[in-house]
Amino acid sequence: MQPQFDEILEPYDRLIDVKICGQTYQLPENNTILRGFQFIKPEDTSEGEFCWNGECINCQVWIRNGEKEKMVMACRTNVAEGMEIVRVGETIREVLE
Repeated sequence: MQPQFDEILEPYDRLIDVKICGQTYQLPENNTILRGFQFIKPEDTSEGEFCWNGECINCQVWIRNGEKEKMVMACRTNVAEGMEIVRVGETIREVLE
């Protein structure tokens, strides 16, 4: 684990592939999607307007679920190998740009 993330991430052994809006990223397993965003964009995510506990709706993402999309809160949903996030809410989009 990278030292800068020791205090914020759950322990993980490896990075897994997650597709976000058509681009593949490697995110730490055993962590939420929002922590994964923080892993790839530490400063932007940390400064974003997120409550980190599901009380706001600023971390909405839509995951491909078969032929459909399912909306989930990135702060409450763990990443999974092969996960495909097809859409993100405006606040997340601003972080990823």
